[in-house]
Amino acid sequence: MIKKLIVAASLILTTFLFALFGYMAIILFGNYAIDEEKLVLNQASTIVDESGQPISKIFLENREMVTINQIPEHVQDAFVAVEDVRFYEHNGFDLRAIARALYRDIQSGSRAEGGSTITQQLAKNLFLTNDKTFLRKTKEVLIAMNLERRYSKDELLGLYVNTIYFGHGKYGIQAASQHFFNKNVEDLNLEEGALLAAIPKAPNQYSPFVDQEKSEQRRNLVLSLMSKSGYITAEEATRLQGKIITLYAEEEREDEAFYTYLDMVLKEASEKYHLSQEEILTGGYKIVTPIEKNLQQHSFQLLQDDSYFPLGNEDAEAAFVLIDNETGGVLAVHGGRQYVRLGLNRVTVPRQPGSVLKPLAVFAPALEKANIDPYTLLNDELQVFHDDYQPRNANGIYSGQITMYDALKNSTNVPAVWLLNEIGIQHSAQYLTKFGLEIDDRHLGVALGGLEKGVSPLDLTAAYRSFASNGKRVEPFFIKEIYDQHGQLIAEHKENETKVLSEQTAWNMTRMLESVVTDGTGKAGISHYSLAGKTGTTSFEKVENATRDAWFVGYNQQIVGSLWMGYDRTTEEHFLNGGSEYPTKLFKDIVNKVPDYYKQFAWDIPNEVEDLQPPVELPLIEDLVAVQSFGGEGLLSIQLKWTPSDDRRVHYQVYELNGQERTLLATVIGMDYFYQPKLNIFSEHQYEVVPVDTVTQKVGAPSNLAVSSFRFGLH
Repeated sequence: MIKKLIVAASLILTTFLFALFGYMAIILFGNYAIDEEKLVLNQASTIVDESGQPISKIFLENREMVTINQIPEHVQDAFVAVEDVRFYEHNGFDLRAIARALYRDIQSGSRAEGGSTITQQLAKNLFLTNDKTFLRKTKEVLIAMNLERRYSKDELLGLYVNTIYFGHGKYGIQAASQHFFNKNVEDLNLEEGALLAAIPKAPNQYSPFVDQEKSEQRRNLVLSLMSKSGYITAEEATRLQGKIITLYAEEEREDEAFYTYLDMVLKEASEKYHLSQEEILTGGYKIVTPIEKNLQQHSFQLLQDDSYFPLGNEDAEAAFVLIDNETGGVLAVHGGRQYVRLGLNRVTVPRQPGSVLKPLAVFAPALEKANIDPYTLLNDELQVFHDDYQPRNANGIYSGQITMYDALKNSTNVPAVWLLNEIGIQHSAQYLTKFGLEIDDRHLGVALGGLEKGVSPLDLTAAYRSFASNGKRVEPFFIKEIYDQHGQLIAEHKENETKVLSEQTAWNMTRMLESVVTDGTGKAGISHYSLAGKTGTTSFEKVENATRDAWFVGYNQQIVGSLWMGYDRTTEEHFLNGGSEYPTKLFKDIVNKVPDYYKQFAWDIPNEVEDLQPPVELPLIEDLVAVQSFGGEGLLSIQLKWTPSDDRRVHYQVYELNGQERTLLATVIGMDYFYQPKLNIFSEHQYEVVPVDTVTQKVGAPSNLAVSSFRFGLH
């Protein structure tokens, strides 16, 4: 009895002192300052594709704000019943609840119950620390009262359910609803709302993913309190308490296939739109990107496949990027096979480009000069250029002369260096700058991609886009639009095309680079659709036949991309055992899976250009016959006949041989025969036919020798 009196007296005294102190504090500090910036809660930003399909969320706190009107009334009732049953009656703090809490604290000999209202909890969560001091409690009451003065009960309850933590990294009721039930908050039923209201008191204990039994007991308590408060009937509470908790059991995992893309989005948001990473992680933005989700995942999976890499190079790295040719939007990107967030992004790391630089540094700039075209003959002889520079062809074969078309198709080195020497290094450098490549090197080795700093896959992709788009370069981009948390458009991508080449040069380059894929160094693998491109390989000199970098850069009129293979640091222990055929195969298999609207089955010839005819194939004539006959231009003549080429650009020079003498009789155009008149039938004559390429004036191999014989009546 005495003990109960002491407890009661202590309770009355403590309550009186607290009330007195609180009253004085309210009088003195009634307008306690509230930092309204803290009422702006951290929200997750969402990355979506152009159709609005979510790709990922990025956040410091995984929260998605909802309005009080989106929250069903029965869900609101559940939180009020369990957290603050007199919420709609008090002005921020509840003396009854405080007295009850003090009484229970004194009985238990510890601070077992806080007695805080929803508004006080909101004040603590937003403005104060979690320490349980008397001064902190006083501040909590003051802030709560000020919040009640400034905001309606609906606004405060909305802030509260958006603020609280539900465990598993989820903040706010919308994120929790998605996590536990895979539905939006407006679709929650009564027992689901009761379960969510049960969790925040101790998320690590009451989460159904942690302990379903405890979670169910806590949910049932909420339902009982709702019944006691008149929100639902006792019958409803009993029926719902018997229900088994049904959850959305799929575990959320961040898909590592998107790591590079997400980092590139953050980088562009900072550099281009001046939104810091912290702003993006907390601001609740919606960022629309040009990403192709399935292509991003498919290309990631193929990059993990060791069979695309040379034997013994299963630990080699790779980088890949593909852009929309029309817009420049990045469709897929990977900064490495095992890329880690904010790690080394190999898509932007400069590498030695090897022969993929030839079209940009040599052949396209040369075509922009007068009197040079794809069938201009280039010198292909082993020679020493100035500064004792002596390039060699990879196959060790030198043809004397070779067309630009064939030099590019077969990636022949000496003609590229010779041509760069002819057009001038400065002329080349001007075009490299137009292509957006920052190359300070001024030597003939640039023709073969020998650079001090190198170029990145992303830079090469942007540069090659000039060939695919009538000579216009575009800056690749990762962000199409940014919307703030209120749905207002605050930033959008602006087109930024620049003219680099004439339309004719761009088209001629495309036709030649198409031949690289169909008949040249880019034949490896299978492409189901139109594709032009260039291979590149750089050697590692310390090991015989070792490769440092292997490349393929390819495009059609819908897409442009680059793929690099190699090691971050090439050493005598780590080098590639193969060349460009490996990235070529992988690139083709990736683009074979692009969405239908990026597939191109045939090239569309631009209206403003003249199509480039394929190179002339000079025939080998082995069936020349010469027969003396009556007819032709004279009474007696010799008829020469052979099997011609279908290409009418091939002309035929007819020669008569007499001992050491070789006389040109005629040039035959468009026919497969020739008559030699005024013949002496008693002498024997020898003839040969030589095909000539009228495009390059290149002369083919002489035919077999034909000896005339007399025969009557042959026509």
